[in-house]
Amino acid sequence: MNIIVCIKQVPGTTDVKIDKKTNTLIREGVECIINPFDMYAIEEGLRIRERYQGKVTVLSMGPPQVESALREAISLGADEAILLSDRTFAGADTLATSYTLSMGIQKIGDFDIIICGKQAIDGDTAQVGPGIAEKLNIPYIAFVRKIEEIKEKSMVAERMMETGFEVVELPLPALITVVKEINEPRLPSLKGMMKSKKATISVWNAGELGAEEDKLGLKGSPTQVIKVFSPPPRTGGEMIIGEPKIQSEKLVQKLREAKIV
Repeated sequence: MNIIVCIKQVPGTTDVKIDKKTNTLIREGVECIINPFDMYAIEEGLRIRERYQGKVTVLSMGPPQVESALREAISLGADEAILLSDRTFAGADTLATSYTLSMGIQKIGDFDIIICGKQAIDGDTAQVGPGIAEKLNIPYIAFVRKIEEIKEKSMVAERMMETGFEVVELPLPALITVVKEINEPRLPSLKGMMKSKKATISVWNAGELGAEEDKLGLKGSPTQVIKVFSPPPRTGGEMIIGEPKIQSEKLVQKLREAKIV
């Protein structure tokens, strides 16, 4: 069972700065962590390997500093880690990111299951996982909370819905995105931490992926951020004092003055 887990390194703080020219996050010098939802993806990949044997490969896209996140994944138990890093990847939206990661997965080659966290906390779009599946033309299930069974050619999983959950069977190879209800991530072992320090992280650039330049980074991103700004602070509210009838009359009057009703 060959498992690929896609992870993202995100700012570990709310104190972030924006590049005014590109309207993208300035990540240099900012403390970063593995995207919390991706920790559940890593854990589930390790659990699948423990049940069915195989290999867990962790894949990420970003600047050289993302290597620290990949080493952390190895300390948790991943077998191999690969970083897709090139200046042409910078500024990628979800479409360009999905394309780049899919090219990395195609270069890896043989796989049975791709696992992603349900979304990244810095973007909250939940689009990259499904986008990878679309680029690779494979089936996927989003918001998986439990894997019931994995067979040679198929898997059965429960996915969360607004009103409950569904049990879905899909053929392999496939992609799933997981929610935090699926497991409890483990802590790194001493052996794992020692292994992560010595591990070789493969780094692939755009040329090695054979990627089309016009589909990468800002060039390949149809989503354009026009302006980034902090919303103005809210002003204090107004208390309406009195009996319920008087309060309701005053409220209706103010709503009419504001031309809301």
